[in-house]
Order: sequence, then structure tokens, then C-alpha cells
Amino acid sequence: MLRRTILLGCAAAAVLALGMQRAEAAYPDRPITLIVPWGAGGGTDATARILASLMEPALGQPVNVVNRTGGSGVVGHSAIATAEPDGYTLGIVTVEIGMMHWSGLTDLTYQDYTPLVLYNEDPSGVQVGIDAPWSTIDELLAYVKDNPAGTLKASGTGQGGIWHLALAGMLKTAGMEPDRVPWVPSEGAAPGLQDLVAGGVDVVTCSIPEAQSLIDAGRVKSLAIMASARADNFPDVPTLEEEGIDWRLGAWRGVAGPKGLPEEVVNTLVPLLEQIHASDDFRNFMTDRGYGMVFEGPEGFEAFMAESNESLGSVMKELGMAK
Repeated sequence: MLRRTILLGCAAAAVLALGMQRAEAAYPDRPITLIVPWGAGGGTDATARILASLMEPALGQPVNVVNRTGGSGVVGHSAIATAEPDGYTLGIVTVEIGMMHWSGLTDLTYQDYTPLVLYNEDPSGVQVGIDAPWSTIDELLAYVKDNPAGTLKASGTGQGGIWHLALAGMLKTAGMEPDRVPWVPSEGAAPGLQDLVAGGVDVVTCSIPEAQSLIDAGRVKSLAIMASARADNFPDVPTLEEEGIDWRLGAWRGVAGPKGLPEEVVNTLVPLLEQIHASDDFRNFMTDRGYGMVFEGPEGFEAFMAESNESLGSVMKELGMAK
């Protein structure tokens, strides 16, 4: 009887241990939400949806993209940071997380997240309507300088967002007031570009990939990009540096979760996202749309965000946008 009891006890322990192992290996066992802090149709939304579609078959669970817009990115970024840290709510964090707290919109910083992977970085472009009278960035800036402040209006993101900062920095570097072209806030590049086409604004600063469909349709043209070298996919678009304007700024995107994600979640997601990043499906999607591809894992991504946070804060202070 004693031997039988011992054997039954060992068997029960083995079953319990096996069950625990299976439970630990079960992530994910239900759908995952991937939060996008910006509107549908923009670059962040597009890249999130391709990532989600490639994650689903590998994880065996739906990955549902949810757009949480508002507050110049604060609403969506807050939803990611304040979610339960169990791996079932993730999100796309963007360059704005290194800006929003400097402008007093939120207390959130990059330190409120568990960084997983950085997958994209794009310089800002300067877009105008196809019928605009300017063919070069020099012509546009000369027009801005020679006419009263407020003659032109611009858009591309929320007030104080990355593309707003891109415009303000360009104007200041060109020797003008950073607010000489008033900013019309929007919930991302897509609505800003639609406003450009409709004649509501005159300039949109955003990445060229975000404007590519309208460029291809012959409704928008790009005059320059804010980078040190021309983009491989847009070799005909000059850089600001070529025009003598020493100003560079770009947007970036990465996958993160709330602070304190379990190690098993990180160890599941990071290798998968690295495989997706290297896949033909993802590379073809990014290349065809002109999105810049970079890759950093958790440690490199965290260091990148820290550097971005400090450099953006420095620029915002210089431009009078920091509180």
C-alpha cells in the first residue's frame, strides 16, 4: 500500500509538472491585440497590419490591429503602457514617445515599455500638391521667406508631432521663424495628405512612403527629404543637405509591450519578429512601399529610444516647443 501510494504520488507530481510545462509553453493561448496610436491608412497602421498578418500563423492565434487615436499619439501610447503586462496587448511605439513628454502632453517616456524590436526608420519628406508653383525646395522656402507669415499652412500629424517638428526645424535652419508656416493638426499623414489634395493646406511634411500612393497617382510631389543621403527607392528626390540646409529628421517604429512583460513572452516574440523581419513577405512589402528597414532587438531598441529621446528633447528646447 505504501509503495502504491508513493507511486501514485510520483505520477501525480509528474502529471502536475507536465501540466505546468505545458502551461508555460502555451503562450499565446488567446488572441493578441496590437495597438496602433495613429489612424488607419498611415504608415504605422500599414506596417502594423503586415506584421500582424505574419505573426498570426506562427503564433496560432489572431493578432488584432486596433487603432487608438487621439491626443497627438498620447491615447494609443498610453493604452500600450497601461495594459496588463501579460503579452496579450502589444503595440507599435513611434518616435513621438520621445517628444510627447517634452511638450507636456504626457508623463510617458520610453522607460514605460518593454522594448521588443525596432523595425523601421524613415526620414521626413516635404510634399506639395502636384499643381503647386514650386518645383524645388529652394523655391518653396524662398516663397515662404518673401511672403507674410501665415501665407501657407502645413499638416501631417498632431500639434508638436514629429512631422511638425520636422517642418519647424527646417524653417529655423533656413533662417526663418519655426512657426512661419502655421501647423494644422491631423491624426496622421493620411488625413493631412487628403487635406493637401483638397487644398486645405499647402505643405505636408511626412515620410515619402506615406505619400507614395498620391505621388504615384500624380496628385502630390515631393521636393526633398530630411536625410544625409537620397533614399534608394526615391533617387530623384534630393536631400535638404544638397540644397545647403543642414537639417535631418526621421520617424521610426518598433514593437513594444507594457513594462514588465514576462521573459517567456519576450523570448517567444523577439525571435519570431526577427524571422518576420528577414522574410521575403515582409521585405517585399517594406521595399515596395519605400519603408526604411532597420532591426534592433530589445537592448539595441532601448538604447536607440534613449538616444532619440535626448536628441529630440534638445531640438524641441531649441525651437521653444519643450515645457
